[in-house]
Amino acid sequence: MIKNPAARLFLNKRYANGVTFLFLIVIVSVTLVSCVSETPVDSGDTSTSSSYNLPTEGGEWKPSVSHEGSLPAGMGMIRIEIIGEFVFDSSEVETLRPDIFQPGHFSLFDIVVHLADRGDIDLDYHFDESMDTHVIDTINGMGEWWYEAYYSNGWREPNAFRMDMYPYKDNTYIRLFQEQSERLVSINHAFQEEVARLSHNSGIVIIPDVVIESPGSVRTFQDVEVTAHDLRDDVLHPGVVTAMDVVLSLAEQGELSRLKLTWYESIVTAEPVDSYWLEQIDEAEAYGSCGFVYEVGARRFSGFTGSHIHIPSDVRVIVSPEYGLWFWICL
Repeated sequence: MIKNPAARLFLNKRYANGVTFLFLIVIVSVTLVSCVSETPVDSGDTSTSSSYNLPTEGGEWKPSVSHEGSLPAGMGMIRIEIIGEFVFDSSEVETLRPDIFQPGHFSLFDIVVHLADRGDIDLDYHFDESMDTHVIDTINGMGEWWYEAYYSNGWREPNAFRMDMYPYKDNTYIRLFQEQSERLVSINHAFQEEVARLSHNSGIVIIPDVVIESPGSVRTFQDVEVTAHDLRDDVLHPGVVTAMDVVLSLAEQGELSRLKLTWYESIVTAEPVDSYWLEQIDEAEAYGSCGFVYEVGARRFSGFTGSHIHIPSDVRVIVSPEYGLWFWICL
């Protein structure tokens, strides 16, 4: 087994900041992240991982054994710039998106609403159907809020992802800040385009362009219909479509012949992980410091400007993204 997010972390930092941080190679060798895009390092500890080759003997594109992650149960902290830091009990937070999350699970946005319900902040918000998301109007009378977040042992990164679809796990870092209005407008337009695309396709998720870059090959697929496989029905409501469903749908449609998923409860010091990682597509299987990473979203936020964020693909909800990309990297 091999699986190393070191390359991804190295590349993310290099491209995001415009500087080559060679020292990250050493750091990553001892500090791994649970929020990597796909393939984690082989820690040598197989007690928290198990792999599944697909299709199953019955021809299914879903592991025959179901895994369940732990429910959020610890104390968490959220920072709202200018206003303060707030501690919350995750077992007390309820979701405003029962259409997405199973009981006991919730989004980062739900935490903000929980603070308001508790009287810690004065929050005005609304649900915008044209974007399929909740929008913060003001917090304590101030507007233009956005957020950043990462899971255990992760790092800061720009995102263009709906806050009320970002699954919370224990040990998640969360910060709200006031964003430039131009970027917020651009993010909102991207959300509106997704909803319009979904409506145009009668509620069916159809991604205009999906690319899989493997060693020695680049495969491009147009107008990929994506269906839910309920891989994580412990966290997400049945029928919710995820980024992982893009690859599973391509395989089910006969475009891919072999996949391998590995479930990780934790990865060295990153805990909890509680997700499947995609470690093989056809003949390309992760090894050493090489493996697949992914991104989905709007092209205007491609790469490390918002679409390439480190939510594991099996719990990254998609509405109707403009593109999907799985690509191979080696350190």
